Amino acid sequence: MAQRLGAILGVWALICGASLAAEPHADFDFVEYRSLDEIPSTEAGHYRNPVLPGFHPDPSIVRVGDDFYAVTSTFSWFPGLPVFHSRDLVNWRLVGHAIDRPGQVDFGGLGTNRGLFAPAISHRDGQFWIVNTCIECGGNFVVTAERAEGPWSDPAWLEFGGIDPSLYFEGNRAWIVYNDAPPGEPRYDGHRALWLQEFNKETMQVKPDRTLLVDGGVDPSANPVWAEGPHIYKVDGWYYLLTAEGGTADQHSQTIYRSRAIDGPYEPGPVNPILTQRDLPPDRPDRVEATGHADIVQLDDGSWWGLFLATRPFSGQSTLLGRETFLLPVRWKDGWPLFLEPGAAVPPVVAKPDLPASPGEPWREWRDEFDAVSLSREWITLRTPSDRSQLLHDIERGTMRLVPGTEAAGSLGRPAFIGRRLRHHGGEFTTEVDFASETDGDYAGLLAFMDEGHFLTVGIERADGAHRIVTRLRKDPDDGERGEIVHSSPWTGAKAQLRLMLRGGSAVAAWRDGNGDDWHETPEIDVEPLASIHAGLFTGLVVGPYAVAGAP
Repeated sequence: MAQRLGAILGVWALICGASLAAEPHADFDFVEYRSLDEIPSTEAGHYRNPVLPGFHPDPSIVRVGDDFYAVTSTFSWFPGLPVFHSRDLVNWRLVGHAIDRPGQVDFGGLGTNRGLFAPAISHRDGQFWIVNTCIECGGNFVVTAERAEGPWSDPAWLEFGGIDPSLYFEGNRAWIVYNDAPPGEPRYDGHRALWLQEFNKETMQVKPDRTLLVDGGVDPSANPVWAEGPHIYKVDGWYYLLTAEGGTADQHSQTIYRSRAIDGPYEPGPVNPILTQRDLPPDRPDRVEATGHADIVQLDDGSWWGLFLATRPFSGQSTLLGRETFLLPVRWKDGWPLFLEPGAAVPPVVAKPDLPASPGEPWREWRDEFDAVSLSREWITLRTPSDRSQLLHDIERGTMRLVPGTEAAGSLGRPAFIGRRLRHHGGEFTTEVDFASETDGDYAGLLAFMDEGHFLTVGIERADGAHRIVTRLRKDPDDGERGEIVHSSPWTGAKAQLRLMLRGGSAVAAWRDGNGDDWHETPEIDVEPLASIHAGLFTGLVVGPYAVAGAP
């Protein structure tokens, strides 16, 4: 009986919609995830951070009536800029992506840590606005949509440099505040400035003149680095400028300024930073690091709440989860907002906002049988899709077919790979693959990918005319593009169930046949070198089906 390949809605129509006769190919029957972490129960009326676990950095939030929408960075992952919805600020559902068509932005050929940085979402004139920067792929742009779910417009490219733009609306006027080089020559590495430029909503372009708001940071004499991620709010006649400072690693912080005029001058608050963990003892329990890049909203009861990024290291500053999205209340003290008092740690459990409960995503476990009409929006792939289909979703058979090319995970090409974010320090991914291959070097299995220089994979590899189970690790860009072999075992047949078990800085790869036999396991593999601190800091681990053709 002839196969019927299901047409996938939206973004997946181009990359999954047509059958190819190319060999080899790998059919994945399912992918399953479960958390291995033991998470204590949470008292009623409370929540546990992070609210968006796993790789979700640079959050921005907007309130529209009773609804809240958030967006986060995705760099060179596609589709890009996930848009989430919530009604209680705690439980979030992914409702779409702002960059979900190849014609919008092209970040093909870019490293994983390039692409879409730090989006900012707002709502005005009955539509949503996202302003963003595509690093090495066009610069700053704005997209709009009538509904947060989309469709989102093609980008309107903006004529200014820098990064981290954010829109502020007042009356019939609008401004963009952003990070750029300081006036004159920078005095030190990381010396940046915050600028304001008026935005014309009709022409979708900035006006030519710009105003310097902050040069360096709160205390210029201390040579502050990377003033960035700015947002402007107007409260009780004051314009508040909320910014990050200190870089996105362990020195990250959030700072505050205010002015009576939108174009300044801005004075820093009496307590700065208003959020940081950089001065706290490293042996504290439930340790959270790298807090910053916040955005805040006000509720009907007058309370304020903020989303921000942070990390949960398993050791030192190492995490495979990347930067995640946290939620905390914001209180006002003598006319200034404050997340935490100096020296206060991010609490592991917090009382919920006074809002009705909202449904959320099943972060702790899921299973995809590939038998639904459309794929879960949680699946992402590397770089902008091309005309050549690599991912073929067969609804009738309930499989995801990968048609590999020669682009390996360590290349800057577009490997045959589709993955979902690791959500917990302890996480387990399982799949079953049926691999059709007649060429030595062909490979199909599970890939745990941080960036092109740091990944782990277990799969079936053809060598010397036979199959074997091979585990490969790339912990340094000097390793081969497919990673170096850390374990190899003979295997009979072209079908296997595969599993990757991750616990902090160690991993175990496992395999068995599909008849429920016992699992065969590798010894523990040190995957601390895959931590984001070694891989550009920006992304987190994404895991899923992967295949590559040709000689290793």
